[in-house]
Amino acid sequence: MLVGTKHGMYINGEWISETAGGVIDVYNPATLEKIAEVPNGSVKETERAIQAAKVAFEPWANLTARERSSYLYKAYHKMMERKEELARLLTLEQGKPLREARGEIEFAASFLLWYAEEANRVYGEMIPSSKKGKRLWVVPKPIGVVAAITPWNFPSAMVTRKVAPAIAAGCTVVLKPAEQTPLSAIEIVKIFEEVGLPKGVLNLVTGDPIEIGKVLMESSDVRSITFTGSTEVGKLLMKGSAQNVKKLSLELGGHAPLLVLEDADLDLAAELAVASKYRNCGQTCICTNRIFVQESVKEEFTRKLQEKVKQLQMGNGLDDGVTIGPLIDKGGLEKVKRQVEDAISKGANVIAGGKEWKGPGGYYYEPTILNNVSNHMDIMYEETFGPVVPIVSYTTIEEAIQAANDTDYGLAAFLFTNDLSKAITIMERLEYGIIGINDVFPGTAEAPFGGVKQSGLGREGGREGIQEFIEMKYVSIAIKDV
Repeated sequence: MLVGTKHGMYINGEWISETAGGVIDVYNPATLEKIAEVPNGSVKETERAIQAAKVAFEPWANLTARERSSYLYKAYHKMMERKEELARLLTLEQGKPLREARGEIEFAASFLLWYAEEANRVYGEMIPSSKKGKRLWVVPKPIGVVAAITPWNFPSAMVTRKVAPAIAAGCTVVLKPAEQTPLSAIEIVKIFEEVGLPKGVLNLVTGDPIEIGKVLMESSDVRSITFTGSTEVGKLLMKGSAQNVKKLSLELGGHAPLLVLEDADLDLAAELAVASKYRNCGQTCICTNRIFVQESVKEEFTRKLQEKVKQLQMGNGLDDGVTIGPLIDKGGLEKVKRQVEDAISKGANVIAGGKEWKGPGGYYYEPTILNNVSNHMDIMYEETFGPVVPIVSYTTIEEAIQAANDTDYGLAAFLFTNDLSKAITIMERLEYGIIGINDVFPGTAEAPFGGVKQSGLGREGGREGIQEFIEMKYVSIAIKDV
């Protein structure tokens, strides 16, 4: 399958297939086969997209919430109708198993449905005045042009999780997908085009992230940037946006701990630890990166974990039975190898996996478990975007909480226990924006998603997600008695 450049970028309702910058090649990470070319857009195209969004903003914002929501409802139904087609494309460009890709398409579509509904629930308020002869209103207004920068690990869901609430709120959008996985974003934009979304409301640019990002940061017409990606890039966006004091919504890195207490259901804990850690080959921002197990049950839990990891089947995500696909690129593979080598050199033992897997030509690494891990190993402090997890034992709950919080990240944490009091007490002390108790899949369209500390600012999903694209206008009215 070779998708040409015909539908590469979408600006003001027109598809642009050629630019002065040439093209960017898109590869299947499972086979390293070239599958597409998309335009290598730059400053010119980005400025055009911003201008188109600026012109489209006022008429779009002036529509009723129900008028805007109608486009989201239609897009939801079309996305679900094309679930299989979109899932196969997602697997082709990103590598995750087809079963996971189907789940992502359903997840992506759920944001279209949720914000079609939530568009009609953006409320202001009337405040009782402390002075006679005054009426105080708070009126919600869309912030303006939004730049949405999305990652490669969930190339469909992260698009809809940003675009849906933005346009539901009355904003217009310039979308910049990751250069590794632009095809899913292109197909979602095509869906919006087919349902008749007005020109300029949603624009898509592909190309160099540094060059395009610079334009988005420096443009005074872009009032908000919503970004999912690394903490390092998030900090650059904060610095670059300071000149124009843009509003930022940043979902950044994570280093999720998973705590297993001695009273936990160990079979459930092992099953869900594997599901969390090895989903998308470990390339998720909330996947388990460190497992802390109470000493009295560590041996039993580790044995159960090993047994379940052995059942994972690596390969091309399009093949039947495959449960774990490739890493996205060579850089991702090299980072995983470096972390494992560092841990071994400092005394860790490999009890599952531990080496590169020579599959059908892509970037594969065996699902790996490390034992005898200590705090001075890189894997305990660096975010691991790959299929490797260290196991650490602890004696007291206090020790586990301190170890779990010993990181600059604060996105998600997981806890397994059958003791409600312990669950609540530990949850309250974990310094994370998302907590899963006997659950490792907390993401859902109707709930807020985001982190604390260096894991980001703002929230996506839920009623909070649409508020990221709203500004409150306060109105004070002096009146006379009649």
